Amino acid sequence: MKRLFATVFALTLTLFPAMSLAMNIHETISPGGIKAWLAEDHTIPFTAMEIYFRGGSSLEDDSNLGAAYFLTGMLDEGAGDYKASEFQSRQQELAAEFAFDASQEYISVSVRFLTENMAESLELLRLALHEPRFDEDRLEFVRNQILATITRREKDTRDIASDAMRSQMFGSHPFSRPVEGTAETVQALTSGDLDAFRRSAVNRGDVVVAAAGDITPEQLGALLDILFAGLSNTAPEAVAAPDIRSEGGVSVIDFPSPQSFVLFRHEGFLRSDPDFLTAYVMNEILGSGLFESRLRDEVREKRGLTYGIGSYLQAYSSAGLISGQFSTENESVAEAVDVVRAVWGKMAAEGVSEEELDSVKTYLTGAYPLRFDGNGRIASILAGMQRDNMPLTYIDNRNDMVNAITVEEINRVAARLLKPEELYFVVVGQPVGLESSVEESGN
Repeated sequence: MKRLFATVFALTLTLFPAMSLAMNIHETISPGGIKAWLAEDHTIPFTAMEIYFRGGSSLEDDSNLGAAYFLTGMLDEGAGDYKASEFQSRQQELAAEFAFDASQEYISVSVRFLTENMAESLELLRLALHEPRFDEDRLEFVRNQILATITRREKDTRDIASDAMRSQMFGSHPFSRPVEGTAETVQALTSGDLDAFRRSAVNRGDVVVAAAGDITPEQLGALLDILFAGLSNTAPEAVAAPDIRSEGGVSVIDFPSPQSFVLFRHEGFLRSDPDFLTAYVMNEILGSGLFESRLRDEVREKRGLTYGIGSYLQAYSSAGLISGQFSTENESVAEAVDVVRAVWGKMAAEGVSEEELDSVKTYLTGAYPLRFDGNGRIASILAGMQRDNMPLTYIDNRNDMVNAITVEEINRVAARLLKPEELYFVVVGQPVGLESSVEESGN
């Protein structure tokens, strides 16, 4: 079946050729010294930009938990002389799109604008970053939205599991905390708290910028110097690397439901690890394959224990994890957990076959060009590469590197990465025949 899939996929790529990766991508530096990666393409009068400021929720302390997330919710709620409705109407007039988000390590900004409205769109964004209004009515509106999100998270099995897993894996480290904060801390945050966090986190000291579309290096450089003028040039100090839990086990969180949600995880590789790409390819065979994987075969196809299961690599700047998840009937949880451990252990001990590796290489190398299917995706990929300290040459070399991976290499990495005895499971539900084997970690 896997060989058939690889053949069909290769035929599809022949009939519908993938976009060439020979794009005009280069690094440019503005007159003011701001570095950006640019994929220049003047075929469509439209440009996308991605910006990462290193200043996410990990920079918060106990007195302002949720400030990063709250701040990003306020950045399009009015700026400068524009009240919220006026700001949003101006975006619509310009056909510009701004999206702000926060993670543990970054505040991100996604921007889309038409060439004819380039200067006006970036000026509106400049106001959002430099002069957000924090009007009281909009502050309370966004606060109530966040509080509603926190309430929903407390009733969602996936979110409950995710919060518990972060607490167990990271202990008291800032990565363990929910980005949204808590109801108590969000209630206490003031406009002054949000603006103080903005001044610290929205800075040009370690900013990542990528652009794709109808813009020249000269235009981009001039706009970036205007956009970031006046921001601090000193990035906040990064948080220390966490000590990741290495003991395996099970934590069961009682939740009334006919099904349980299961999240499992142990320590993985940093993105800078020389074995990361090999681990990525290995995981396609283990649990991330689009149509087939060992976890899917064993847990779903052979035993019918779940409709879907997957595993994936996660990489913070200072921590790496390999994780997976599935949902199943309460009566099936214990068996499914045992099967996951067995699959994990078998791949660690025996590795993969030539057939499996050849199949996944065909898929990964064929699918890679399809990721670059628009200015927004391209800008996002380029920003992510910079954030992860990857060279620009990676785009051209990536498929060759995948094809060069041998069975011996992938099996060595599987043995190094996969530790079935360290797998930690968080189960949210009422599983039959499965109880907690460890105590919950406190923050």
